[in-house]
Amino acid sequence: MAQTSPRQRTSRRKALDSEIAIVSGNAHPSLATDICRHLKVRLVDSLVSRFSEGEIRVKINENVRGKDVFVVQPTCPPVNENLMELLIMIDALRRSSARRITAVIPYFGYARQDRKDQPRVPITAKLVANLITTAGANRVLTMDLHAGQIQGFFDIPLDHLYAINVFEQTIRSKRLRPLVVVSPDVGGIKMARAYAKRLGAGLAIVDKRRDGPEATEVMHILGEVDGKTSLLVDDLITTGSSLVEAARALKRAGAIECYACVTHPVLSEPALKRIEQAPLRELFVSDTIPVRYPHPKIKVLSVAPLLSEAISRIHYEQSLSVLFDGIPG
Repeated sequence: MAQTSPRQRTSRRKALDSEIAIVSGNAHPSLATDICRHLKVRLVDSLVSRFSEGEIRVKINENVRGKDVFVVQPTCPPVNENLMELLIMIDALRRSSARRITAVIPYFGYARQDRKDQPRVPITAKLVANLITTAGANRVLTMDLHAGQIQGFFDIPLDHLYAINVFEQTIRSKRLRPLVVVSPDVGGIKMARAYAKRLGAGLAIVDKRRDGPEATEVMHILGEVDGKTSLLVDDLITTGSSLVEAARALKRAGAIECYACVTHPVLSEPALKRIEQAPLRELFVSDTIPVRYPHPKIKVLSVAPLLSEAISRIHYEQSLSVLFDGIPG
């Protein structure tokens, strides 16, 4: 078999560069712009607006026929608006004869209803997965799903990235010693174990009892935190009740300082007030979701470099496994 010359490989790469296209909705245009800057490509000109009665209007203003298109659209609040934008953009691209459509969903909404744990409730995560597939997506790229089994809800390839790759360097630069990584609930043990392994730290778990959908009561702590700096890790913060109660419990148990890393900063109405009053030194979050209300305690880290690397590897048909080193599973 004849081997390709460096000149031919360069020519092929340039051809592929011309085929990549990044499209953004209204959910997080600044993240899409940052991704384009890292990839050294231009954001596709598109119109995502509303008709007079409120229906979503989408028009792709450039030719995308035969291109490898990546639609950057987290389904963050307003969730229904952003989800519908995503579905309609995918449909528009499919009807525009795009070669492949990858839905880049840094934050996957409706992920908390991932199983039927009560009578007469939906499995909304599966419904949304079906909608995205039916709309015409060929692939999904997402980050820190609320439940890992959601990957199996899709009948198309899904690449699942982890924000630990974004947070690790910043945490190391803080030189927090002695450090213990804490999971705010039993469900987050796997994520906490991954952080503890990467950072060479101890591991602890906050055992809590849920009094309601958004209210918790901390019971006790499994693990040694007395005299140590604690790092709470979680995938999602909405009202902040779980994180704040866990931080208070850690301080009562003798923790010197409390830090936290949370991938998706949804930050519903009471969250900022609770964070202000909580014994948290710093809260590190990623920009998978726009942080609408800045706060001195909240430090935002960009996921654009990680997503850009993943998009590049998908586009050039390269392995993404290098991005998962040290991740559980």
